[in-house]
Amino acid sequence: MVAHLVKLRFLILWNSLKKSPWQLVAVIIGALYGLGLLIAIIAGLIALGFAPLDVTRSVTVVAGAATVLGWIVLPLVASGIDQTVEPARLVTFPIPTNTLLLGLTVSGVLGVAGIVTSLAAFTTVATWAHYPLAAVAALVCAAIAVLTCVVGSRMITALSANLGSGRRFREARGLIVFVPIILLGPIILAVTEAAPAIVDVLPTVAAIVQWTPIGAAWAVPGSIAAGEYGAAGVQFLIALSTLVAFVVAWRFALVHALENPAHTAASKAGKGTLGFFGVFPGTPTGAVAARALTYWLRDPRYAQSLVTVPLIPIGLGFMANINGVQGVLNATGPIVALLLALSIYTDVSYDNTAFALHLQTGVRGAADRLGRVIALMVFAVPLTVVLTVGTVWFTDTWSVLPGLLGIAFGALLSGCAMSSVISGRFAFAVPLPGESPFKSPPGAGVGLTLSLFATWAGLTILVIPETVLAIIGFVTGNMIWGWASLLVALVLGGAMLVIGVRWGGAILDRRGPEMFALLQAKK
Repeated sequence: MVAHLVKLRFLILWNSLKKSPWQLVAVIIGALYGLGLLIAIIAGLIALGFAPLDVTRSVTVVAGAATVLGWIVLPLVASGIDQTVEPARLVTFPIPTNTLLLGLTVSGVLGVAGIVTSLAAFTTVATWAHYPLAAVAALVCAAIAVLTCVVGSRMITALSANLGSGRRFREARGLIVFVPIILLGPIILAVTEAAPAIVDVLPTVAAIVQWTPIGAAWAVPGSIAAGEYGAAGVQFLIALSTLVAFVVAWRFALVHALENPAHTAASKAGKGTLGFFGVFPGTPTGAVAARALTYWLRDPRYAQSLVTVPLIPIGLGFMANINGVQGVLNATGPIVALLLALSIYTDVSYDNTAFALHLQTGVRGAADRLGRVIALMVFAVPLTVVLTVGTVWFTDTWSVLPGLLGIAFGALLSGCAMSSVISGRFAFAVPLPGESPFKSPPGAGVGLTLSLFATWAGLTILVIPETVLAIIGFVTGNMIWGWASLLVALVLGGAMLVIGVRWGGAILDRRGPEMFALLQAKK
């Protein structure tokens, strides 16, 4: 049965790769990236064996503890990344609990992350090769550490199974993941600047971490190499006890999750209110706009786009302080406008099978395109104006305001035009309704990224006229060029939007059934 579960994992992975060439490309790129990272880690661990004993002990303990912590924390913030052999899919099968535990453990170790972690962990034997007894201990402790990583990850997944089914939890988890990603640049810079201080406190941190459940297994070889056999024995007992405790907790949580599968609570519609459907006119365009605006407020997949808005001025402000150029902050409005405009090019893909409503009721493609654009414009226009004016007021550079508005509205209008065409022509692999915003088939990210780059390239060409006029105004200080940029953006961008809505609508009218078939295939 264990071999069957492991085989099932790889069959599921292989079948997912055959759906699209992009999925295979993503796996190949991921494997090459993992291989390069693994080679660097192995080389570093081997070189670490020639460092002073205190340095070797500190680095292996802290790095090993961080690895275990990463395995444990990742399922909380990125549920759904590993979709193969999920326990929820095995609820209906009478598999003995112990067999299921063993099968899921082996499949976890044989995953890409498990293999990379295992090879890196067992390389610590070479790190301690100058101390034969420590090298033997490193071999045993590496096995314990890898099992602790895999079992700890599965334990957290099982413990959070019911919690993760809640919409609010998924939204909070998305925020936790998305905020550090947006602020990755400032975070890396801050860590780089603090590197000397981190090196100084590393031995102190290691001295504490070596007695914790996540660091004890990695500390045993160093303690033996230093002749601290009593400490090594206690650390080994802590590591072994941690693994046993994780297995017991995982077994309990897995049994509970299988006997009480998570379910999504039915939503309760309020009585006497139509929401946005009571605000927009009772036309096909109004109905689409009301539904799209409801998605923006209630669907966590859409909320990710809005999370970036307050983070962009933070990141640009950080860059401005570093470079000493406050004008960098003025790019906030145009960047937000660009990102919001491109956020709707996966709209139909996000609809998934609900797109059938548009086909069944005979909604014209142009009405569909226009309704989605109107829903976005309800908050995108005032947000763009407020951010642009606010940053200009903060930097006291009022002469650039017309040009910035020209670039921002050019990006917003032309971007919506391109999104209207693309979302009517292509169906992307995106998280299904109700799923984690980070749950998508392998290769989906590559397809979305490539299409996004192509869209950016096309949009860059469309906004050249207003951008050139705005730049001339910035350089000369003559605001007339900025006002000309704004006028061109409104006229040219508006014309582009009309063309994009009609063109995208015509494509959707012609390809509606095929789009629905593609959406069905991506379920």
